[in-house]
Amino acid sequence: MPTIPPERAPLYEHEPHERREVAESFGSDAERYDRARPRYPEGMVDRIVGASPGPDVLDVGSGTGIAARQFQAAGCRVLGVEPDARMADLARQLGGEVDVATFEDWDPADREFDAVVAGQSWHWIDPVAGMAKAAQVLRPGGRLAAFWNIFQFPPDVAKVVVAVCQQVMPDAPFDFQAMTKGSLDGYQVLLAKAADGIREVGGFGEPEQWRFDWEWTYTRDAWLDQMPTQGAFTRLPPDKLAEVLEGVGAAIDAIGGSFTMRYATVVVTASRTGSA
Repeated sequence: MPTIPPERAPLYEHEPHERREVAESFGSDAERYDRARPRYPEGMVDRIVGASPGPDVLDVGSGTGIAARQFQAAGCRVLGVEPDARMADLARQLGGEVDVATFEDWDPADREFDAVVAGQSWHWIDPVAGMAKAAQVLRPGGRLAAFWNIFQFPPDVAKVVVAVCQQVMPDAPFDFQAMTKGSLDGYQVLLAKAADGIREVGGFGEPEQWRFDWEWTYTRDAWLDQMPTQGAFTRLPPDKLAEVLEGVGAAIDAIGGSFTMRYATVVVTASRTGSA
C-alpha cells in the first residue's frame, strides 16, 4: 500500500474550497448529474467497507447520493452531508438520508461513524477544518477515504476536446490539457493536500493511496450528457456550452460514434488512531 510523501503542496491564490460558486453549481441540473456521472468501482467500495470497523458511513459532499447508494448496497447505513439543497432533495427522493450543510459548519450532534467518505468532493472542503471534523466524528479505528474518478481520454478524443474548449473558452481558469492528458499528474497537488490535512490534524495513521483502474464505453450521446456536469462547464452560458458539445460530438461521430474511457479511481485514506 503506497503512502503519500509528506511534501507540502504549493498554495495558489484561490484554493478549490474557496471557489464556492463552482462548488455549488452542480445542482443546476441535479437529475442530469445523477444520471450521467460515473459510479465507483465495486472493489473500492468493498475495500473501504472491509477496512472500517462497522457499517455506519458519513458521505461528505454527497451530492445526489451516487456513492451513498453504492455503500448502502454493500450493507452500510449512510448519512449524507451536502451543501446544495437541490442535490440533497434528489438524493432523498432516491432513498437517501441527507443533512443540508457545508461539512465545516455541519453539526454532528454527537453522532459517530465507522467511515467518512467523500466522492469527487474533498477538494471543495477546507483540508484542515474538514479533516478535524472527520476526526471528531470517526470512532477509533474508523476509516477516512476521499476518492476521485480520474478520466483518461483516448488521445484522438483528448486532442479534439482540448482544441474545442480552448477555442470556445480561451480565458477559462482550467488547464484542459491536464484534464485530458491521461495521467495522475494534474491531481497530485489535490491528493497531496488531502494527505497534508490528515497529517496536520493528527489522530490518524499515515495516509495511503489506493488506486483502482477500470474502463467504460461511452456513446456520443452518453458522453455529451455527462460533459455539462463537469466543473469546467456548469457555469458556461448555454450558447457556449452548445458550441463545445457540437464540436466534441462531431469528433466522436468521426471515430464511429463511441469511445472507451480509461478511469483511475484514486483514494486518499487513513485510519483513526486516537484523540486529535
